[in-house]
Amino acid sequence: MAASRWSPTVEDERALKALELFGDPTEAEVPLPSRPESAATARRLVQIVVLRHWGLTARTTEDAVLLVSELVGNAVRHTGARVFGLRMRHRRGWIRVEVRDPSRGLPCLMPVQDLDISGRGLFLVDKLADRWGVDLLPRGKTTWFEIRTTDR
Repeated sequence: MAASRWSPTVEDERALKALELFGDPTEAEVPLPSRPESAATARRLVQIVVLRHWGLTARTTEDAVLLVSELVGNAVRHTGARVFGLRMRHRRGWIRVEVRDPSRGLPCLMPVQDLDISGRGLFLVDKLADRWGVDLLPRGKTTWFEIRTTDR
């Protein structure tokens, strides 16, 4: 059985199920367990919100899905947290995706070589997002990215 490639143009029942099970990250922060499989849940939530609810392009959806996966991967691998939070916002011409975790350790943008197979997370965020950053909180931090959009 061949692995299916994610496609933003196909309605994903798992994305709808994730929204039902975990909640809408546009209404409130959605807590997710800090496990590798939560990256798939975050991707599904971003997919359903960006493509279906906000009606943005497949390209914007694909970029947002990739970037949230990278931020979630960093939160799961590097923070020691049991839970992280996902939040999404949309204003005219922009989307913002936030991943909050309880660690105050700042992520580091490392130089990437052509043959590197890991360590590309923030490099990709830096290349694909129009803006990104980290907001330190009294207990933890929020790592976020923003993408310019052409609202239909």
